[in-house]
Amino acid sequence: MKKENIFLDLMKSEDQITRLDIKTDSEAIKERAKLCGIGPGARVLDAGCFSGKVSSILNELVQPDGEVVGIDHSEERIRYAIENFGNKGIDFHVMDFHGPLEELGRFDFVWMQFVLEFFREESHDIVKRLTTCLKPDGYLCLLDLDYNCLNYYQLPDDVKLMLHKVIKKLEMEHNFDPYAGIKLYSYLYDLNFRDIQVNLVPHHLIYGELNSKDDFNWTRKIELAGQMVIDIFDEYPGGYDRFFSDFKNFFNDPRRFCYSPLIICKGKKPINI
Repeated sequence: MKKENIFLDLMKSEDQITRLDIKTDSEAIKERAKLCGIGPGARVLDAGCFSGKVSSILNELVQPDGEVVGIDHSEERIRYAIENFGNKGIDFHVMDFHGPLEELGRFDFVWMQFVLEFFREESHDIVKRLTTCLKPDGYLCLLDLDYNCLNYYQLPDDVKLMLHKVIKKLEMEHNFDPYAGIKLYSYLYDLNFRDIQVNLVPHHLIYGELNSKDDFNWTRKIELAGQMVIDIFDEYPGGYDRFFSDFKNFFNDPRRFCYSPLIICKGKKPINI
């Protein structure tokens, strides 16, 4: 049975949709898609398309004659996607990938990026369901972060301790998975995918002077997490406002170093599914 996901509900706001849009690096998406083999003429499912920007970038790569279908369970995000990225070759649908997907037809590639981190308990079942959307010899492309939001140097000890408590609470109570990326290979292996390929690249890599995009993205991420676990900040001297200020002071220091590894896992559809 699917659990309520407060994380994704909060990400329906226009502010959060805009954050996802702004932080998406078009050139990085193209490089990852090319690693997965996505190119002209392919039919691609973008499962969990959020703002629709990634679907639009994928659509550039599959032209001429290709097609991208973007699905998301949020009416707000699909409305935003249609208004901002609706174009020839792209079709957006409000659809929950926990349910039947047969009406979409079959695809050469199914792309799922930064989605499984929100479904810690259901990830394996989601991957299995997406497998049925592939054509014979089609490829499933899973992309997610490992050790998400946890790699900083030199974070003050009290801020580090509280941040780890926040992530753990999100993990246990809100189905968030900060270690989603490391599990991707096992999902494909256990389902008997063929020709599995794995790549690891930096995603967040922040050092030196802070640029406005990273400042905006991380400020909104901390605010979002704070809304979900606000009670835990009673343990921090000065509460959430002080924690937020202390984190911002650290994050704006050009001496700090921050990174998250992105794992890209691609496999060919199993013969028996």
